[in-house]
Order: sequence, then structure tokens, then C-alpha cells
Amino acid sequence: MAPAFSPPVVQQPVSAVMTTPVLSVSADSPLQEAVTLMSEHHISGLPVVDASGALVGELSEQDLMVRESGFQPGPYVMLLDAVIYLRNPLNWDKEVHQVLGSTVGDVMKRRTHTCAADLPLPAAARQLHEGGTQRLFVLDASGQLAGVLTRGDVVRALAEAEG
Repeated sequence: MAPAFSPPVVQQPVSAVMTTPVLSVSADSPLQEAVTLMSEHHISGLPVVDASGALVGELSEQDLMVRESGFQPGPYVMLLDAVIYLRNPLNWDKEVHQVLGSTVGDVMKRRTHTCAADLPLPAAARQLHEGGTQRLFVLDASGQLAGVLTRGDVVRALAEAEG
């Protein structure tokens, strides 16, 4: 016998549980400034915004780990004094740039995970899960950054609904 379907516990919009105000950096911010901000506020990622406040990227702990782990050209074989790389060298540019970068723009990802402020929380939780991300940047009706929804925010909302 299949279990009975039960609707999600939390039927509120993302705007009710998202984190505000949003800490952010610009692409030309020094990388060390962003690292310090993340460390002092115990957060794992920052939105990157342009001068008008529009979201242009994301800086995460993962991006910083790539930088600190260094550039790895990948496996190779040697044949008659020639080095033959088994990974396409044309793809190295981005990785080298990321390792040597000194600004947020050098290291950040341009692809971000976003949602609307009025999105129901269950849909946002599904987006977090299926996107394999730790956070969604919440945009208002005009496309401006309004907040951040993290996995922790979803868990806290569920705990409050159960309690």
C-alpha cells in the first residue's frame, strides 16, 4: 500500500524565510576582502553585483578551494621527448586565471542560482536540491537582489512549522 500523499508542511513564500539584508561584493573587489567578509559572517558564498545592484555572479567557498588547490594540468604521457596531455590544454585558461586571480571577478562563477521572492518554499527547496546548490539568490519583481535563501533557512522554517 502506497503512503498517503501529504502536502509540504511549509506553504509560505521564499520572502518569508530568506536572509536579509544581503552582504555582497563587486567583481572588482579585492579577493581578500571577500574572503574576510565570508569568514567574519560565517557564510559560504556571496552574491557579486554590479554598480546598479544587479546580480552578475557568485563567489563560493568552492571557487576559493579551486584557487588554493592550484593548477593541475592533468594526466599526460611522454613519447619520444614530447609531452602529450590527456586533457585539452585549450580549457586551461579559465583554471589558470582562477588560480592566479586577485579580484572577485577573477574567481567568481557567472552562473548563479536564483528564484523569485514569491516562489513557494517547497518549490525553492526542490530547486536547491535539484540544482545541487547551497543557496538561491532571491530577486524582487524588478530583478534586483532582495535576499538569500539557504538550505539552513529551509530547515529552520521546517523546524518552526513542526514546533
